[in-house]
Amino acid sequence: MPNIDGSVKAPRPAHFPTAGGGMTRLAYKRAVEGDLDVKPLLKKAGLTLQQIDNPNLRLNVTSQITFLNLVAKGMDDETLGLNLALNFDLREIGTLYYVMASSDTLGDALQRASRYSRITNEAVHLEYRTNKEVTIRFEYVNVARHHDRHQIEFFMISLVRLVRHLSGRNLLPTRVSFVHRRNFFQSTFEKLFGCDVVFGRNIDEIVFPSAIQDIPLASADSFLHGLLIAQCEKANIDRPRLAALRVSVENEIAPLLPHGNAQAADVAHRLGMSQRTLARHLASEGLSFTTILDETKCDLATHYLSQADLPITTIAWLLGYQEVSAFTHAFKRWTGTTPRQARQKGNW
Repeated sequence: MPNIDGSVKAPRPAHFPTAGGGMTRLAYKRAVEGDLDVKPLLKKAGLTLQQIDNPNLRLNVTSQITFLNLVAKGMDDETLGLNLALNFDLREIGTLYYVMASSDTLGDALQRASRYSRITNEAVHLEYRTNKEVTIRFEYVNVARHHDRHQIEFFMISLVRLVRHLSGRNLLPTRVSFVHRRNFFQSTFEKLFGCDVVFGRNIDEIVFPSAIQDIPLASADSFLHGLLIAQCEKANIDRPRLAALRVSVENEIAPLLPHGNAQAADVAHRLGMSQRTLARHLASEGLSFTTILDETKCDLATHYLSQADLPITTIAWLLGYQEVSAFTHAFKRWTGTTPRQARQKGNW
């Protein structure tokens, strides 16, 4: 749950997904160049200068998301993730870039990205689907999706850059969707992707025409590819597989709230289990669905109130309340103050 100063509570010790931290270091560099006082932001995010200075150290994904949010606010840059993704050298992605670049076809490259995405970021898994279209979905695991905006925008824009770079063509998606909401800058994203972009959906995904999977890559190198695959397979085996049921439930609840479907039965179905099984697993961790639902609503309310362009009436709807009075009553129960009073304090 976000703290009042905009930082995020440290993740539960048992679940600690990490990332290479490349975008954190890019954000740090941009903040320094913009004369932003970065030290207090690092502290709020639970990061140190030593971690930033050593590119070999992996970073806590929650800390990365928090730091990006803090830098974006400090620099008044609502599209920080987009701006960072446009200019960095794609080779900085590391091993995953070279695995993709050495593949025979673009479809092969995207399948490799899906299989080995955990090497780059343990909290964001890519799913590659092919039918009449090619779909790349981004699924958050062990990290609350609703805290993020800049990291996912960085990822999805970087992926489109990779597709265009590896193919040597200005390939355009047929559609793009994000889970988080934006009231502004939609035209900026649509110009960049070259297609309709929808925010506030229940899935983060990029969809391309099916024909892109057969495009051959000029950089294909079967010998190098074999060596890298062996390295990545070993890394996948050695990397611990985390499974935090609470965070999975939170991530399913968030997009269901505005539609009034955030019920235990609906969430259990989306997680592939019965309501009774979900209740049993949560109980084994000392949790209940009702508690998680209530705390997620509070978490989201705090997050939405930090966005000045979101009216309180809209926030109430986003949280599944038909009346602002019901939202106000719940928020006062959670925090001891009303939404309007909390927003007026301006300590986000």
